[in-house]
Amino acid sequence: MSETLNPGLSATRRVTIDRERTISFMGDDCRVYSTPNLLYDVEMSCRDLLLPLLGEGRDSVGTRVELDHVGATLLGMWVDVTVTVREVNGNAVTFDFSVRDAVEEVASGKHHRFIVGLEKTAQRLRAKQAKAL
Repeated sequence: MSETLNPGLSATRRVTIDRERTISFMGDDCRVYSTPNLLYDVEMSCRDLLLPLLGEGRDSVGTRVELDHVGATLLGMWVDVTVTVREVNGNAVTFDFSVRDAVEEVASGKHHRFIVGLEKTAQRLRAKQAKAL
């Protein structure tokens, strides 16, 4: 793991809200960014910030989310997802995040990720799969 993984490290990603990221039950003229897709974009922003710092054979998995989705973003608008490392405790990394569109705050919260070795994790998952059969 890189020595540059420290609290305060931050990144922002702009995401355009396409049809697949929206809910449909309000009708086509009121399609808005869905909470599950917002969460996915937050998780991937955190993962993408970590990935270049982890070294070959390592990645991270999400373990906890605290999310307040407070604003609706319409189909075709964009959001900026900003993630900031809050704490690093061994392989556990906690992020603060905020999401804004051109008009207002859309979401904020905390996301926890755990750094894993890919091969060791794959072995554990295969062992679990063998038990489930």
